[in-house]
Amino acid sequence: MNTQVASRKLNLEPYDSRRLANLCGKLDENIQQISRRLGIDIANRGNEFTLSGDMGAVQTASNVISLLYDETGEGLDITPEVVHLHLQGAGAQRQPAGGNTVEFPTDDLVIRTKRARIRPRGEHQKEYIRSIRRHDINFGIGPAGTGKTWLAVACAVDALERGEVQRIVLVRPAVEAGEKLGFLPGDLAEKIDPYLRPLYDALYEMLSFEQVGKLMERDVIEVAPLAYMRGRTLNNSFIILDESQNTTMEQMKMFLTRLGFGSKAVITGDMTQVDLPRHIGSGLVHAITVLADEPDIGITRFDSRDVVRHPLVQRIVDAYERYERDTGSDS
Repeated sequence: MNTQVASRKLNLEPYDSRRLANLCGKLDENIQQISRRLGIDIANRGNEFTLSGDMGAVQTASNVISLLYDETGEGLDITPEVVHLHLQGAGAQRQPAGGNTVEFPTDDLVIRTKRARIRPRGEHQKEYIRSIRRHDINFGIGPAGTGKTWLAVACAVDALERGEVQRIVLVRPAVEAGEKLGFLPGDLAEKIDPYLRPLYDALYEMLSFEQVGKLMERDVIEVAPLAYMRGRTLNNSFIILDESQNTTMEQMKMFLTRLGFGSKAVITGDMTQVDLPRHIGSGLVHAITVLADEPDIGITRFDSRDVVRHPLVQRIVDAYERYERDTGSDS
């Protein structure tokens, strides 16, 4: 395949030596990471960068570097992990991009909370945010590390700060993944707390630790096991059901019918990670089948390309999918 070779000069303004050092990283490790990932040459003197290589890859690198420099102005520490996430969001593969340029999220897709600004990375994350804003019930399905829960919590905090909802309700089924709750120390609340920890972690990054504590004391934020939802109607709330692949069909129906006026519900899960006993069907799998044709329910499917953790995680997900496809295993 013939590719068009291009050379481009990029000037980053305003000139700021500290921001440039932050952008480039120790021994230029950040710039070298972009160069290797996109298969192009990058040289710089001060705030002037020269990029040479495949035209599409040069365009993508130019956009990524510009965006990273903008974020240095907001005080963000540009680490190799941050660079990886931006390249992942750009759809940048290990080989040259072959003419594809990156489309960065428009302002209406950037989630702004008082503590953080969250940009969707990749088309599926953008679709997910659009769907959450458009529909009252949304499903986010896919492997770990694709941002399903993170973005749902960000949208919930954003809606609360805007006054669109009065409370946030975060729910998880307390299903044992190889352990038995009865052998864990403490009362029921202490036993289920480890299952809810990922939701707490997301909240703490969107809001301060102290603010989360105060909002929980006032019941503005509630974190609870799924069993506590039975018999309730939740009005003016943003409700997130995380790890929903571990609900039974009856539990999923119960949860979906808790939705009251002025509320949104986001259901996240990974259908390849079901911890239910083999003879019990997953409520998530069943719900997606039953509700697939409902026009006012959003369903976003993530895949390994959307993984925003360590680069190896994407390849691990792919390897397991190949193995399960070839062997017919669903374990």
